[in-house]
Amino acid sequence: MRAILILAGVLLAFIALVLGAGYVWYLNATGGEAADALEAEYMTASDRFVEVSGARVRVREEGPTDGEVIILIHGFSFSLESWDGWAERLSEDYRVIRYDLLGHGLTGPDPQERYAPQARAEFLAELMDALDIERASLAGSSLGGTIAWRFAAAFPDRVDHLILVDPGVFPFNEVGDTPVEPPAAIQAFLQLAPEAGVRQSLAFSYADPTAVSEARVQTIIDMMRREGNGDAFIAHIRQFTMPDPSALLAQITAPTLILWGGRDLLIPASHGPRVAAAIANSQLIVYDDLAHAAHEDDPERTVADVLTFLETSE
Repeated sequence: MRAILILAGVLLAFIALVLGAGYVWYLNATGGEAADALEAEYMTASDRFVEVSGARVRVREEGPTDGEVIILIHGFSFSLESWDGWAERLSEDYRVIRYDLLGHGLTGPDPQERYAPQARAEFLAELMDALDIERASLAGSSLGGTIAWRFAAAFPDRVDHLILVDPGVFPFNEVGDTPVEPPAAIQAFLQLAPEAGVRQSLAFSYADPTAVSEARVQTIIDMMRREGNGDAFIAHIRQFTMPDPSALLAQITAPTLILWGGRDLLIPASHGPRVAAAIANSQLIVYDDLAHAAHEDDPERTVADVLTFLETSE
């Protein structure tokens, strides 16, 4: 993580120099884009806010209400829109539930700052309780994958299937038992989400950043700029650790599908076989042409593999 943060910091430091002074003053003065304006723009008929242990969480439910439940968990600095491609297909047969993580999207900052990976997994249990869901299949991308596998280890009786997309599992880029302090340039980027910087950062997540639609780019920018999210991103990094997961991974009993983009610049695909070897009853698929956000790079191909897995695994 430190290597990536430093590399990105060099890039974003330059971008920060060319930000308009008026725009910087505006965001600093307001603390970000107003939540109510973003809610008016992005909330859909399938969305609602759910009160969970002191937090107001944006949840989206689609598909048959009596279908088997699958919960989709997005990655760091993204929002539930990251799963649009998968949700469109999965909701034909499954009750699909997505939510904005604490400190992300329209959920916004957590008053209790429960941003550490295990705290996020435990919060997922509370969210499921609030939605009256005893068991579900889980799919998580990147940070969402970290939350998903930690939940599966802590609550094995509540997970039917586990799907991990380029997840954070083993220590990487010098993140281990202790957090890494984000450089000043990264903190500025996370608090301001300048358009030029966000567009540059897409190269870390997508195989072909130019293929990302303008609407998708704008959604990423808007959700990052939601008031309070920038500070929450920084608080998250300051709590984020990746200690040796071996003992926890051994507690996972759910059939597991691991998907990895071979062109992942954030968490190398070489981690895939290690994760597969550590989780019993797991299988690994590596897509040589996809990157960190493999589920967004090619939602049709990746969700087809997920459907096969859900239909055939036990």
